[in-house]
Amino acid sequence: MDHPLIDLITAKIHAAEAEGQFDDLPGAGKPLPACDDPENAVMNRILKENGGVPGFVSLSRELARLREELRETGDRTRRAEIVKEMSLAEAKIEIARRRG
Repeated sequence: MDHPLIDLITAKIHAAEAEGQFDDLPGAGKPLPACDDPENAVMNRILKENGGVPGFVSLSRELARLREELRETGDRTRRAEIVKEMSLAEAKIEIARRRG
């Protein structure tokens, strides 16, 4: 099923071509850059441009924060909680890495 606005979109593209709006664009005539993950290329670019990071990276940062808190905490109850949180974070990191 076509998008309901496909005719309008096509007309706008043809009008822009006729007006020369696509002439002399940067990179014209050059090959597209290599892409390791074409299915997610747009999403990855948007994340990168907006400071996003892969899940395992943010989890790794959280794990580092927990390790620091563990070093600084003397309370046994809190230390036990931190160790549990660290174990969960490590498992999540491993799962995220396996997913790619």
